[in-house]
Amino acid sequence: MVTVETTEDHTLSVRQMDARPSINTDEGTVDVKDVEGSPKASEANDPFGFNNGIKSEHELDQMRRRKRGKKLATYHRQQNNLINALLKPMEAHTEDARAEEEASALPIKIAIWASLIANLSLCVLQLYAAISSVSLSLLATGIDSVFDIGSNVLLLWIHKKASKMDANKWPVGGARLETIGNIVYGFLMGSVNLVVVVESVRTLVTHNGNDDTNDFHVPSLIAVGAALGVKFGLFLYCTPLRKASSQVEVLWEDHRNDLFINGFGLLMSAGGSKLRWYLDPMGAIIIAAGVIIAWARTIYKQFELLAGKSAPHDFLQLIIYKATTFSDDIEQVDTVRAYHSGPDYYVEIDVVMDANTPLWKAHDLSQQLQDKIEVLPNVGRAFVHVDHETTHAPEHRKHA
Repeated sequence: MVTVETTEDHTLSVRQMDARPSINTDEGTVDVKDVEGSPKASEANDPFGFNNGIKSEHELDQMRRRKRGKKLATYHRQQNNLINALLKPMEAHTEDARAEEEASALPIKIAIWASLIANLSLCVLQLYAAISSVSLSLLATGIDSVFDIGSNVLLLWIHKKASKMDANKWPVGGARLETIGNIVYGFLMGSVNLVVVVESVRTLVTHNGNDDTNDFHVPSLIAVGAALGVKFGLFLYCTPLRKASSQVEVLWEDHRNDLFINGFGLLMSAGGSKLRWYLDPMGAIIIAAGVIIAWARTIYKQFELLAGKSAPHDFLQLIIYKATTFSDDIEQVDTVRAYHSGPDYYVEIDVVMDANTPLWKAHDLSQQLQDKIEVLPNVGRAFVHVDHETTHAPEHRKHA
């Protein structure tokens, strides 16, 4: 049996005991037949009989017909997908990732350059709208459009810089540089929008005019409306690509935020012209506060990647299974860790071999396992440690 135990620091400890595995998780014990599998693999590729747990489409359809059976069917479909991923050879995972990367290379390039050209054009339009209308809500949208260009240029520069970094000076590569660039840009966006909030509050406090409304400037509203339409198109285009590139993901978040910014700015500027004057500065405050909150969330997520957040549970399950079934000479898998180092994962595996295993054999097997894991998608580095027993304290840990 293979058991996976979650320790206090969320490290997964694995013990190989017999041929009928179960996995201890926070949700309870999952028998092997509830774990994912692939289309009818051979005994050698499926030593624990995971295929026995696959539910057919007919069985899933029968589940859905039961009362409250949709959740159960969804669960088993997820288990089917998990089994397929576990039993798929690591070479297939790598080949699928390579094919996906090649297929998305051109669309990603189009998304980046289309965003840059569109943001440059929209910046001129929105600055015109903000200056000509003297609207604080449109000023907030104009400032955001200026920084949109800055984000595109910064992301392009960082991406090129990261791909050309000297391996002797930066041994871990440049992947984390993109994460740092996202954080810096997020702080800049928050700072500028904080200025908008202060200016809008000052306008609300010091206003002493008798006018109930502001001037209605139609060309400004048309300009912002055009920007809203373009941003919506870019948002739709980037949506299916955001998981393939961290650059596109940041651009997608920016386009998503701009839909709120431009739409709400257009509404509040028109409201300040037709209803009450104070709707315009109030709109600017809400827009700026929304941008600050959205980028604060993005910054928090990026900091998690730099701080070493654990990899997703399904990825840990994949690594555990592949290490356990890699070779008959691996008697047990003691500990598996996978955590972020920027957008990529660092993987640490402790395996157990017989104490009499020759050094050359232990080295070659661990090196082969390391090489297999390092070519998996999103894996930056992998480290395999070989031991002859499991009674010792976990390695690579400071003790008080």
